[in-house]
Amino acid sequence: MGRKGPSRHLKRYPAPWFWPIKRKEYTWTVRPMPGPHPVERCIPLLIVIRDVLGLAKTAREAKIIIKRGYVKVDGVVRKEPKFPVGLMDVVTIEKLGQSFRVLPTPKGLRLHPIDGEEAGFKLCRIEDKTTVKGGHIQLNLHDGRNVLIRVADPTNPAEDVYRTLDTLKLGLPGQELLGHFKLEEGAYAIITDGKNMGLHGRILAIREIRGLKRRRYEVELETPGGEHVRSILDYIFVVGPGEPVISLPEVG
Repeated sequence: MGRKGPSRHLKRYPAPWFWPIKRKEYTWTVRPMPGPHPVERCIPLLIVIRDVLGLAKTAREAKIIIKRGYVKVDGVVRKEPKFPVGLMDVVTIEKLGQSFRVLPTPKGLRLHPIDGEEAGFKLCRIEDKTTVKGGHIQLNLHDGRNVLIRVADPTNPAEDVYRTLDTLKLGLPGQELLGHFKLEEGAYAIITDGKNMGLHGRILAIREIRGLKRRRYEVELETPGGEHVRSILDYIFVVGPGEPVISLPEVG
């Protein structure tokens, strides 16, 4: 009888390149469970506690910390060591009074320290949108969340101000809508993939390319140091209307 479903195991060598693990000392590592982020764009909670934050020396110690409910992700206690932690997730260790936000850097996804006030919200990018029963709008976000926007008049397009690749500011853990940042010239954004991953700055121009889908349009950013970099629209994550609403790592 053939194998059913994807592999439940993961060797260290083919694991995502940005995981801070020793590749050749051991054979196996933790495979993230299915969840809000794909395997290649997340870090398992066990590796976050043991290898990233250094709060445990062994997997057993990390599991004890997680199973006792000391770790919150986006304001919710997570007791599954294989839970995937990904882009813009907020990890909180209440016992230590520390919070971190997962951000892209030139070296891959990293945990960036943040203060308590900033840990009260999360930024999510709109990946898709649909119209549901009653003419209301459902926004599908990058981390698997769905936000329902109720409109008074479904026939009035003026109420639909949301577009794919825009960013929502959501409160944690209640998911209340706190803000909406449009993907447009003048907005502040960070690059989430490609050779310029981790660089951030103000959007100078969005250039349409004939024959390509909107996600492949060219975007030009100006970093705080005055450098001009280019990427594609699919790799752009807006983090503020003119200035970032979250703290960002310094651009090297």
